Amino acid sequence: MEFFDVVASRRSTREFVPEAVPRDVLERAIGAAAAAPSAENEQPYTFYVTTGHTRAELGAIIAQTTVYLRDYLQTLGPEGYERSVRWFTSFGDAPVLIAIAVPDSENQSQLTNRLVSVGTAIENLLLAVTAQGFGACSVTFSYWVRDELAKLLGVPSGHSVVSVIAVGRSAENLAPSPEKRDDIALWLD
Repeated sequence: MEFFDVVASRRSTREFVPEAVPRDVLERAIGAAAAAPSAENEQPYTFYVTTGHTRAELGAIIAQTTVYLRDYLQTLGPEGYERSVRWFTSFGDAPVLIAIAVPDSENQSQLTNRLVSVGTAIENLLLAVTAQGFGACSVTFSYWVRDELAKLLGVPSGHSVVSVIAVGRSAENLAPSPEKRDDIALWLD
């Protein structure tokens, strides 16, 4: 696939088929993430790739997030709430969940740089997964369960899990991308 075709075809997949993702697909995606630019080339992220038992445990921990979704019922509305409960309970049955952790920082500038850096790495990973014919969904999950996730994954003290990505073969016929804003740039001379 050509680069711009990959970008245009990338969607957030929320339903997956129960099919293992080959390790080489995941390794290429992680390699693409590592190739992303980062502030001062810090590469502040660690990707925790989970399958099997660890994936099931990680999913069970994140499913606890549904308890806290009740707090957002008014914001989400009944349909949004039910959709969120279904998603967080199973992560769409994705066979692979990748948690991403970054070092904490009291320095706001450093933390911002780290979070922007992890964002570029995530986008590279999502595009690499798409280019290989798989689907993915990056979730900035609720922080209510981050300590439990860190314990399960062995995330070192002083680091926080900031995102979880579900990866697998899409079970959905993904609709065309919703219309994107065309007013995101100001052209200055």
